[in-house]
Amino acid sequence: MLVGTEDAFRAVAARDARFDGSFIHAVRSTGIYCRPSCPARTPKRSNSEFYPTAAAAQAAGYRACRRCLPDAVPGSPEWDLRADLAGRAMRLISDGVVDRCGVQGLADKLGYSERHLTRVLTSELGAGPLGLARANRAHSARVLIETTDISFSDVAFAAGFASLRQFNDTMREIFGRTPTELRGQKRGAPSGAGTVQLRLPFRTPCDIAGVLRFLARRALSGMEESGDGCYARSLRLPHGTGIAKLRAADKHVACALRLSDLRDLGSAVARLRRLLDLDADPVAIGEVLGSDPLLRDSVERSPGVRVPGAVDGLEIVVRAVIGQQISVAAARSTTERLVTELGDELPHPEGGVTRLFPTAEVLAEHAAAALPGPRRRAETVRDVAAAVAEGRLALHPGRDEAELREDLERIRGVGPWTSSYVVMRVLGAPDVLLSGDLALRRGAGLLGIPGEPAELSAHARRWSPWRSYAGVLLWEAAIPAPQQEPFELWEKS
Repeated sequence: MLVGTEDAFRAVAARDARFDGSFIHAVRSTGIYCRPSCPARTPKRSNSEFYPTAAAAQAAGYRACRRCLPDAVPGSPEWDLRADLAGRAMRLISDGVVDRCGVQGLADKLGYSERHLTRVLTSELGAGPLGLARANRAHSARVLIETTDISFSDVAFAAGFASLRQFNDTMREIFGRTPTELRGQKRGAPSGAGTVQLRLPFRTPCDIAGVLRFLARRALSGMEESGDGCYARSLRLPHGTGIAKLRAADKHVACALRLSDLRDLGSAVARLRRLLDLDADPVAIGEVLGSDPLLRDSVERSPGVRVPGAVDGLEIVVRAVIGQQISVAAARSTTERLVTELGDELPHPEGGVTRLFPTAEVLAEHAAAALPGPRRRAETVRDVAAAVAEGRLALHPGRDEAELREDLERIRGVGPWTSSYVVMRVLGAPDVLLSGDLALRRGAGLLGIPGEPAELSAHARRWSPWRSYAGVLLWEAAIPAPQQEPFELWEKS
């Protein structure tokens, strides 16, 4: 956990919502586990236990509180900050890797033996990969039960349970309610089959408007759509496709998620949370960045700044390569051409969202011919796609940062700037400063911060471990007016 036991109890006594998702509070006398901000009466200190995850509390024999729904909280910011084996494993478990590939598949992606991985997760998080995956399945099932009218057998299948009996037993054990009783407590309007209405919680403050602005400036026609405070995009998921519509609301992001296969619910939610950086700790970030007098006004203007993430690692690499040394508008126009010519059509388009980002196989074969502009840039996109298609380059959030940088920079045309940008967005690395980025340097100069790369890097040491978030503030400072874009965003690697 990010806090000690005594600090955790003080947070529970204060019902401090800032710690929701950072740890789990379990009460021995009731056999229930809660989020720290649960409104129930604070128990005696001697009756309190603290766990890093809901899965650990479940393994210890506790069931979820019916009042505060401790599984419906932001995830821990610890996974991105630590970025160790346990943190990287949690990212992949949230994406449903254990359900799709088993524990051995998870271990293979992380590059460790199944035995070592289980030992580390049990030691660090209080539960092994199967227990952590079981907690995710239960949460996905509860969301489907409470927001749709699909049958319980379909819910069990979609959430990843092996049988209806296992599904019923797990829901009763974790939530103290049968699926029928949970459906009787519906909190949202029913959705049609394949469509789920979700509330994606975050820690306040949260500058969701800033993330949506960032995404809107780069929205690719056909694949993304933005307007009236709403952002929508297509998703390529493990079992099918999806369309997500996102809108900022009070203390959560309202998400309408349309899926061709409901088994992709957990993966889609995990990817959207990473796209919007909803698990960040805004208080810790604000305290560090706000301590710099030159950055303080920007922190106050954008409380709860977030770093835009990714739903598709290949997409981010391709966009970064195309965007080198050209304006945002030019990069968007060029990438739109790839989507239009090479992207698959959605089987059930919605509004302006009609296509998917091209697959690695298609880009490897056709990108060089489809991309206008410098030949070397087109060849770099082709080479990246070929490496992904052949399994030589893995672009998932469970990668080790140093190893991913090394793999990327082996490809001709991919340098330190591109690899840094990718680890910041795909892995959610919180301490990356793109000191060579032209717009970031321009924003620094406007705030009175040294703009030369060496001087900027030296000044930015005081922002660690949150330099990625400082970079977003500098990007925002470089935009002269709400309707204007930076002349150039990228510097060639």
